[in-house]
Amino acid sequence: MPSLTDRELKLLTLMAGGGTYDVAARELGCSNRTASWIGQQIMRKLGAQSIAHAVLLGCQAGILDGRPQRHGDHAGFAAHQYRDEEPCDDCWEGERTYRRDLRAARKAAKVTGIAPKTRTS
Repeated sequence: MPSLTDRELKLLTLMAGGGTYDVAARELGCSNRTASWIGQQIMRKLGAQSIAHAVLLGCQAGILDGRPQRHGDHAGFAAHQYRDEEPCDDCWEGERTYRRDLRAARKAAKVTGIAPKTRTS
């Protein structure tokens, strides 16, 4: 499986969602020309003929799963771990917040004697 940088993955995800190089450039904080160059790198790495072909190959390779990517929360952190990736900084911060809130809820439950609400799914 080819390895994509964070910027390449972000651009590929934006393109999978119907974005254009103009939209990707704004999201990535770069010029349209740079976004296009990143797209060319993605196509080269995946062996694609077009950016649409790269999206298809990305899905087939498991790089994109077709679902919106979550970042900055516990689910985003868990998704990184599921994909055997090092979580991004936003997801680490989201995980720390999640754990801190969970500890506070457990501590409050001990004090009040009422179990915290947990989500079951």
